[in-house]
Parts: sequence; C-alpha cells; structure tokens
Amino acid sequence: MLAFHNSHDLTYRAPFGAAPTNTEITLALDLTDPVPGYSCSTRLWQEECGETLIPMQSTILPDGTVRFSCTFTTDSEPGLLWYAFRIISPDGSTCYYCNRPDGLGGEGTLEQELRNSYQITVYQPAPVPQWYKQAVVYQIFPERFARGSDWLQRFDDARHPDDWKGPRRFLHADWDDQPFYLRAEDQSVTHWGFFGGTLEGIREKLPYLQELGITAIYLNPIFEAASNHKYDTANYLRIDPGFGDEESFRRLAEDAKQRGIRLILDGVFSHTGADSIYFNRFSNYKAVGACQSEESPYYDWYRFKRYPGEYEAWWGVKDLPNVEELNESYQDFIFRGDDSVIRHWLRCGASGWRLDVADELPDSFIEGIRTAIKEENPDALLMGEVWEDASNKRSYDELRRYLLGSELDCTMHYPFRTAMLDFFLGKTGAETVAAQMMSLKENYPPENYYGALNLVGSHDRVRVLSMLGEAPEHLSEKDQQLYRLSDEQLHLAKRRLKALSVLQFTAAGVPCIYYGDEAGMQGLSDPYNRAPFPWGKEDKDLTDHYRALITLRKTNEVLVSGDFLPLNWGDDVYGCLRQNDKEQILCLVNRSSTDTASCSLPKIIKRVKSLFGACRIAEDCSSITLTPLGYTVLQIEL
Repeated sequence: MLAFHNSHDLTYRAPFGAAPTNTEITLALDLTDPVPGYSCSTRLWQEECGETLIPMQSTILPDGTVRFSCTFTTDSEPGLLWYAFRIISPDGSTCYYCNRPDGLGGEGTLEQELRNSYQITVYQPAPVPQWYKQAVVYQIFPERFARGSDWLQRFDDARHPDDWKGPRRFLHADWDDQPFYLRAEDQSVTHWGFFGGTLEGIREKLPYLQELGITAIYLNPIFEAASNHKYDTANYLRIDPGFGDEESFRRLAEDAKQRGIRLILDGVFSHTGADSIYFNRFSNYKAVGACQSEESPYYDWYRFKRYPGEYEAWWGVKDLPNVEELNESYQDFIFRGDDSVIRHWLRCGASGWRLDVADELPDSFIEGIRTAIKEENPDALLMGEVWEDASNKRSYDELRRYLLGSELDCTMHYPFRTAMLDFFLGKTGAETVAAQMMSLKENYPPENYYGALNLVGSHDRVRVLSMLGEAPEHLSEKDQQLYRLSDEQLHLAKRRLKALSVLQFTAAGVPCIYYGDEAGMQGLSDPYNRAPFPWGKEDKDLTDHYRALITLRKTNEVLVSGDFLPLNWGDDVYGCLRQNDKEQILCLVNRSSTDTASCSLPKIIKRVKSLFGACRIAEDCSSITLTPLGYTVLQIEL
C-alpha cells in the first residue's frame, strides 16, 4: 500500500497555507492498492486542547486509488493547529502519514508511529502598512554612516565631565580608521570609540539614499547611551547628544518624508543600560536610580537577586540590567501613557518601531506596544527581531503569538538570510532552499510573509561580502581588524553577492540593505562590521548593481505583490516565479562558480524577455543556459 498527501497541492489541502479564523479546511489522503477495509482519520492537535480525531470519508477514483477526505472549520481564536493522518488496517494495526522528517511540508512519509505533524497557522487577519510592503529598506548604524556639518559640536556636547564614572568616550580623528575596543583585563569596555556620525550627517546624505532608490531607513538605536551601539539605553526620551537632539530628529524625519523616505526606530525594551537615569549604577545622573535606592520610582522595573549588586542582566552582561516588562509603571512609560516613549517618537516623525530581541518580550507587552502604535498612527509599523520561523517560535518554553494578528506586522527574515548564505557557500542545495522558502510561505499569514524583512547583512553579523569571500572564522581580534579578502576572494565574493542580491530583490518580502554593503564594505565580527561608510571610496560597480535592482523592483509591481513560487533545477540553480493576473517574471541563479547550468522550461512558454542579468535562451524557449554564478530575470509569456 502507498499513501500520499501534499500540503502544497490544493487537491489535498485547501485552502493553501495559513488560514484565517473560522475558515473551512478540506484535507485529503490517497491510498493506492489497499486491501478492502482500511479506514482513516485526521488527527488534529492544539496546544491547549490536545487531540481531536476527525473521521474521513472514502471515494474510489477511476484508477482505483482510494481518496479519504474530511472538512472542518478552524476555531474562532487564533493559534497553531497540527495535523497528521491515522490509518487503520483491516487487522486493526495502525500507522500514520506524517510531515516529512525536516518538517518543511509538501509530500510526507508513511510511518509506523506518529512523528512530525503538518502545521496550519490560524490567524486573525491584520493588514501590514502598504508603504512598508512596497519599501526598499536601508539599515543605518548612526555613529558610522556620516559626519554632519555639526559633528564636532555634537561630540563636544556628549563629552563627559571629569568626574564621570564608568566607560568613557574617545574620538577617532580620521573617519577612515578601523574601529576597535579598549578593554579592561576582564574584557569589559573601558572606552567607547566614536567617529562622529550624526543625525545631521544622515540628513545630508538623503540625496544619496533617494538616488539609490531607498524608501525607508531602519535606524539602530539613537537614544542617549554610554556605548556607540546604543543598546544600553540611558534615556528613552532624549536623542544621544553625540547624534543631535529632538529637533535634529524632527528635521531628519521631515526632510526624509519629502523625499519619500520613512524612518523606523529601534526599540530596546527588554533591558536598559546600567549607566542610565533608571538604574544609575555609577550615580552619573541626578535622578535616584533603582541601583541607588529601593525607594527609587524605578526600583520595581528591575529584577534584583541580592540588592544592589546582584541583578538579572541580559545574557549576563552587567551593563544591561533586564527590566520587568509586566510592571505597570514601566508599561505606562513605554507605551500606555499619553506621552509614552512609543507615542512620543511617532509624533516626532517616526513611521514605525523595530523591537530588539522580541523573544525576550512577553506577548502581552508586544500587544500593548502594537495597540499604542496603531492608536497613534494606524499606518505605522511594528517589526520584531526573531531569528527563526516566527510562526512557531518557542522562547522560554512558551509558544509565541507573533503572527496571529495582535502583535507584529513583520519580522526580520533571518531564515531567508541563513538559507541564501548556506546555498551560496555550498552548505545546502537548491532543492533544500526551495523547500525552506515554501515552508515559510505555508506557515506565515500572507501579510506577514510579504512583509518579511529580507536582510542579508546586519550590524551583529560578519559583513556579507566577507562571508561570501570565505573569510576565516577563528582569528584573533587584532587579525580580524587587519583582515581583508585577497583579490581572488574579493572577485568571487562580489560575483556571489550580485547573484544573491538578485534573489533578495525578487523574493517575496521587503529587501533590506545594511549600510555599506552596496559600497563593497568588508568586516569580520563586531566592531569590524561597523566601520565608517567609505565615502568617496565606494565600489561603484556594486552600487550601480544595487541601484539597478531597486529600479527593477520598483518598476515591476509583480515583484512586490505577485504570487511567489520557489523553484530549483538540481543542486546549483535556484530561483522563483512571481506572477499575477497580468504578468509572470522568472528569476534564476546558478550558484556554481565553475560550471554552466542549463534549465529546461515548460513547453507552454511562447516568448521570453530579459529584464535583468544575462543568459542564453533557446530559440524555441525550451531552455535557458546560465554561466557560472550567472543570473537572469525574465518576463515570460505563455
């Protein structure tokens, strides 16, 4: 006996993918050549409800296959629903048809015991802001992007008095220096290096971003903090004086808006800085902080183990004391109050928030932030930092509810980044990548899937060009600072990055460029991945490539909102088909750096037009040949 179910085929599961609440779902399973007397049931499982068995009705198809099917309606409450099929033979023995071993959906396997189940994400529909789904995002590490005309004054404004305690600041006079840390014997930072990047510097470079085609800027934290990365917030309601002030931000937001560019802020709400108004570990601030007195208005914001020196800290980092997000006073300050942090900066011109380490924020806290954002501006965005499939993520043994309609609009799409890098570095083949992308499409509600932030570079990872050039992983800090790809490595890395970026800009989701990736910046681990932007020394060839890709996406609506189907030919060729009722666009990339690849096309294709890249097309449109690391984007006519 053979059994078959394919969760991607409407014959066997309808509708496809995630389902709104109160949706009728039909599931089917085929048994080929069974002896008479088999019965089947669908085994449903929910986190809080346990198991439900639904009997399936049988129909004999013309070829003798027995098709079992059932129909049921999803609950009125969002959540995850899991299913597999229980098959009982005439002699009473039981087996199961389950999801494939890697859990990626599609065709499953027949097992003697219940193993992986298929996932149905049941969600409450919630629209994602249209401006964001159409955006091209540019991530900026503010301290390293550009010195504004005010940079020396701003550095003076941020200079600490002589009696300041804790880490201090020093200035790199030369913008083109390499960043480095000054550390104590215990590896804690004693001095933070600054290059003089300011909000005014970003504002003055808006013409560059507009000409590149950027429509949204995601800013790493800009609020007052001791460090240069600003994830150790000292004052949520004050722009770091080294960057500017509230007027600087308002001016940046207004000028960006006039150029069609939105601003997304980074919200770090799971912890603050120890050197802050709220904790005040070094007594640098006038306010009475939680570390100074149990009578402090901020005392209940933190989790002390033995007061005052032992407290819960983010990943054990003493400079980052964790907060108690469920504290009423803290919630009032962050999002509930009329002039709360969330509302205040939206009123100052921000168009959305990105939540740092969303896994460490309670669901109710995220819901509260969303409510405040949408009350303040229904068109504002809430994005979360989630590194895995956000539809079924567990953190601290709790199944999270990010994408069920009451929390995040979108997540940073790290699964996309991982899949693409593994593919180009030869760790996985194209078939696996296609299955991974299809699984995410199946698990995510459509709005969240088409809003996923497709990043390949970020401030907390080795620069993508260095990764694609196969830079060594285990170098001393000094060797990391000095390391640069050889000419041969750089040539390979650039070819790979061009091919990868083609997939990034044609995939479902919102493409994001980490500042300087388009300029050819290299760099290993922090802080070398956060070097100053190389103004005047950009790789023009890469910049032109990104500019052309952005234009391609903007001039072909199907690449923004069209249906997305991942495809593969063998191990080396991955791509996708984007289509709507007006047009179809096919993207193909050959990841091999040595071999050409030939891809056969369906016979129904009548005409092919090249939109981007290069390939050799057979006269009868029956096949396409790609050069090593070649790529092409084709408009096809059926």
